[in-house]
Amino acid sequence: MRAMHTFRHAILRAPAPHFAGGITTVAWTEPPSHARLLAQHQAYAQGLRAAGLSVEILPALDGFPDAYFVEDVAVVLPELAVVTRPGAEARRGETEHIVAALAAHRELVQLEAPATLDGGDVMVLGRRVFVGLSARTNAAGVAALQGVLERVGYTVCAIPVAAGLHFKSSVNLVGHDTLVATAAFAGRPEFHGLEVIEVSDAEAYAANILRVNDHVLVAAGFPELAGKLRARGFGLIVLNMSEVEKMDGGLSCLSLRF
Repeated sequence: MRAMHTFRHAILRAPAPHFAGGITTVAWTEPPSHARLLAQHQAYAQGLRAAGLSVEILPALDGFPDAYFVEDVAVVLPELAVVTRPGAEARRGETEHIVAALAAHRELVQLEAPATLDGGDVMVLGRRVFVGLSARTNAAGVAALQGVLERVGYTVCAIPVAAGLHFKSSVNLVGHDTLVATAAFAGRPEFHGLEVIEVSDAEAYAANILRVNDHVLVAAGFPELAGKLRARGFGLIVLNMSEVEKMDGGLSCLSLRF
């Protein structure tokens, strides 16, 4: 298994007690539990530490129940960080609260209207950046990000997201030339030349894996994908994501890694 870009630091945000008031399409059979979410969030932070990262946990934000999905408010690259303009209007106030934490590490660029872009729609593969055109990220957002990133040597490729909240709900990087993807995305021509590990419809939620250094964080309860990854030699950190899933979130949503 080839070494990838080494991540050293992660920024997380603690979930607020009112997190269940956030945006979700999930029909709950049991209401989300703040206590369980906190325990899962702490286990996630420990998983990142086990993968070699130092972890900074920002305080919960009153009035922003989705703010612990901190990935959506920025795209962090070695050269700079782009502060996004989230597609959900209720989340746009979150961005001002990430600036200080990121400014300690990177030069910042801020996206402006009419652009909308969520970090959950952005996947970086070397010098290529795939961006999902979704309900949260519009064409102006893709163009704005492209304008910033092309100046520092990246190419940007937009991919329509017909179903699912974000692009990375369905497609994620697991190696230099290997992706995990749901059936709807596995055959996309943009992925020509890459190995795609297809996720069955029954395990579609599990597609949101997170490769961090020599480890892959995966959601518990999806043995088929876990078996495929182990068979390819990946070391897994398996985490219970039940409360995060209830709020349309996944593993990548919970942190900014760089």
